[in-house]
Amino acid sequence: MRIRAMFIDMDGTLLRSSNEISQRNTEAINRLVNQGVKVFLATGRHFEIADPYHHQLGLKTPMICLNGASIHDGITKRVAQMNPVVLDEAHFHRVTNEISCKVIVHTIDGPYCNKMCKEANIWAKESHAPPKYIGNLRNADYRNVLKYTVKTGCYGSHMSYLFRDEAGVIDWKDGFELVALGVSKWSGIKKLIRAFGINPEETVAIGDGPNDVQMLRHAGIGVAMANGAPEVIAAADYVTGHHENDGVAEFIERYLI
Repeated sequence: MRIRAMFIDMDGTLLRSSNEISQRNTEAINRLVNQGVKVFLATGRHFEIADPYHHQLGLKTPMICLNGASIHDGITKRVAQMNPVVLDEAHFHRVTNEISCKVIVHTIDGPYCNKMCKEANIWAKESHAPPKYIGNLRNADYRNVLKYTVKTGCYGSHMSYLFRDEAGVIDWKDGFELVALGVSKWSGIKKLIRAFGINPEETVAIGDGPNDVQMLRHAGIGVAMANGAPEVIAAADYVTGHHENDGVAEFIERYLI
């Protein structure tokens, strides 16, 4: 395989459930970088809670964050690109307040939440700061929204269809996410490989969630984790090991080194 770039999802892929990168994954990625392959992180996370792992791996490449809604320079850490999503806020709050659900509004400055949840706790722990706001989101003064997360406890499409005309929708088994139309990890990848003079067929993308499907379908090689959702596995060219068993390293060692 002639591969010049690899794009790696974080949660459920690079990271174990303990939010740690294993030594084996670290070593495999370092070996790949030493071979001259550019390695990028492509995550649904905010930059602030992705950057420590980028630093741990010693990467200098740009980071694709919030499902492609923002790209950050890998050296200066500044925002290189930002794609806000614009919704009818009154409609959004009316719909999400009809049922008891957890809502996170992800802005360039950090998350605004209607109540604490797993994602808010991860932000607080890894950024060493609380969310920007917790409470009735109708009263929150936020701007530059890059992603909305709605946790309903049900598969996302039962509600997300209400926003398909104004946003890009990612359905999860417990809710959905909204980004700007046309925004995805793959849209971010296309911009980066164009800047680096890399062809799509020279790329590998690896992930486990619905937000990874597009990049797995369109990259030269799409790799799904064994723990991936069924639609992710269906979109992939290869299936590697579970994220708890160093599936990222397994693929790199077997096919790329």
